[in-house]
Amino acid sequence: MRKLIAAAALACLLPVAAWAQSVADMDKSLDALFGGHKPYADFFAKLQTAVASGDKATVAGLIDYPFQARIGDKAVKIKDAAHFTSDYDKVITAKVKAAVAKQTYATLFANWQGVMIGDGEIWFSGVGKDANHMAVKITAIND
Repeated sequence: MRKLIAAAALACLLPVAAWAQSVADMDKSLDALFGGHKPYADFFAKLQTAVASGDKATVAGLIDYPFQARIGDKAVKIKDAAHFTSDYDKVITAKVKAAVAKQTYATLFANWQGVMIGDGEIWFSGVGKDANHMAVKITAIND
């Protein structure tokens, strides 16, 4: 019984995280975490479509620059869209593409840091100085 109480107390102290089971659950979770789900749902749909079609320019436009990527076991700072586009196939690997393809909106993971695709292959979040100038962007890509 003590272990159960301790586990329940610990769960209350952990940061809020969303493991939704339905689209409505995910909407509710994103609303609670970020004040609205629509920008995140729209972003996810756009990202899935762009990755599936190999639309490098669109994916490049969805990234918050600069960001770190691993290319050939080296940490590389991707400075801008041109740099990302030239290294697209080294950053958006088969593993990343597969994670994006099999991810569903309802099964995204979200916490105060942002929204995760797969096992952390892509993270995206609202970026900007304030809510009026915020945009949802990719903040990390991990192979």
